[in-house]
Formats: sequence, structure tokens, C-alpha cells
Amino acid sequence: MKLYYVPPSPNTRKVHAVAIHLELPLDLRLVDLQKGEQRAPEFVRLNPTGRTPVLQDGEFILWESTAIMQYLASQVPNSLWPEVPQIRADIMRWQSWQLAHWQTACLPLQFENVVKQILHLGDPDPQVVKQATERFHQEAIALNNHLAECEFLVNATLTLADFSVASDLTYAVPGRFPLEDYPHIRTWYSRIEQLPAWQQTAPRG
Repeated sequence: MKLYYVPPSPNTRKVHAVAIHLELPLDLRLVDLQKGEQRAPEFVRLNPTGRTPVLQDGEFILWESTAIMQYLASQVPNSLWPEVPQIRADIMRWQSWQLAHWQTACLPLQFENVVKQILHLGDPDPQVVKQATERFHQEAIALNNHLAECEFLVNATLTLADFSVASDLTYAVPGRFPLEDYPHIRTWYSRIEQLPAWQQTAPRG
């Protein structure tokens, strides 16, 4: 299987980490955004949205990171994506929350405090940061309360849900995410950071 990826991307990270954790070999194909390779005709044929990651398994092409994670975890028996309908539904519930709410709360802080600096786009916009911080607190309260009762998000064990939700904390420190009041999130994320697969996919430099 080939994975077209951008290593610093949290969406790429969660896919790559799942593959490493499950010991699924991937042929990694770097997509160089600075060279515009995401807009190249050969890549757009794989994903018409021009985004990464993209998985190619023979003739089968799959994009969208959550779908790729589920596909990878369906290749071998494992506890990340167990064949129990209720557990899978619970995992998908958290993955859906991550996409619709958690990611949208984290991305503005990441952009204002990290991406702008890298791309020399000026200082963070105080109004955007204020609104993003308020949104972050709304979502973090729910996550923190849930994690007060359990070590992992679903079924008391590591699942795809943890990889999905954790991915948005990749840049929590440089992004200045206000995690001070959320000890259960910090404890849970430190647990994720101890995973070899998470360490191997950490952004470099």
C-alpha cells in the first residue's frame, strides 16, 4: 500500500501512526506542498481535492484520513477497531466529534500561533485567538470530563478514537492551547505520547 503524505500534518500523523502501531508496511510517498505537488495532475487524479493523505492499495484509492484509518485497521484483527458494532459506533462517534468540533476548535489556534510564524504571515490576530480560545474551552470541557472517568476514549483501551482526537494536539505547545485547566486531557495525551508509533510520527524540527 502506498501512502501519499505530508509528515507535519496532524491528519497524516494519525494515519501513519495507526499503520506503524499495527505493523502494516506502507510505501511512503512525500507530497511536497512547497513545490505545489498537491496540484499536479497525477496527484489530483488520486484525490480531486488536492489534499493529503491519500492511500493507494492496488487499484483502490482512498482519501480522507478517518476513512483511511478505518480501512487500515480492517486489514488485521486488532483492538483499535474491534468487530463489535457498538464499540465501532462509539469509536466513530468520537471520530465524528473530532472532525466536526474538536479539529475546528484547535485549527485556528494552530494557524494563528504556528502556521503564521512559519509562513511569515504576521502576528496572531487577537480577535481570532480570543474566539478560538472560547471555542476550545467549550470542547475541552466535554473531553476532559469524559477522560476523568477512563484512561482511553472508548472501551477502556486504545482505539482509533484516541489517535484521531490526539492528532489535533500535535501542536498544542507551540499553538498555545489553553490546557492548564484540563488535567485529564493532559494525562491522557501524555499516555498517547508514550506510544512508539506516536513518537515515530512526531514532527521534526
